[in-house]
Amino acid sequence: MAARTPEDCDRLFAEHINRGDLDALVGLYEPQASFVPQGAEAVHGLDAIRQALAGFVAMKPRLTMNVTKVVRAGDDLAVLYNNWSMSATAPDGTAISSTGKAIEIARRQPDGTWRFALDDPFGRD
Repeated sequence: MAARTPEDCDRLFAEHINRGDLDALVGLYEPQASFVPQGAEAVHGLDAIRQALAGFVAMKPRLTMNVTKVVRAGDDLAVLYNNWSMSATAPDGTAISSTGKAIEIARRQPDGTWRFALDDPFGRD
């Protein structure tokens, strides 16, 4: 399923993470998109984004996302402000919980769908 609105990008991100579907998750990003892993430099392009998200998906998290604000620039660009929370289990069995305040830029594609151009899950922390 493709994102039909900017907000769909976050809704689908949570759905794909919660299902453990890395391929569908990476499909939410433009080919030259950037993603900022926690405590690291931004990565660029789908292969690097796949690597950055693979460990996250492997934890089998339960993710909740709440888009609090969308600012549009014309009909094809939007900034999303998203407050999220996550719970998971570490490989050693330890419970993990985390929250963040993301800032994301989504762009309408030529086919009318939306994809992330930039995703910073901790951009407002």
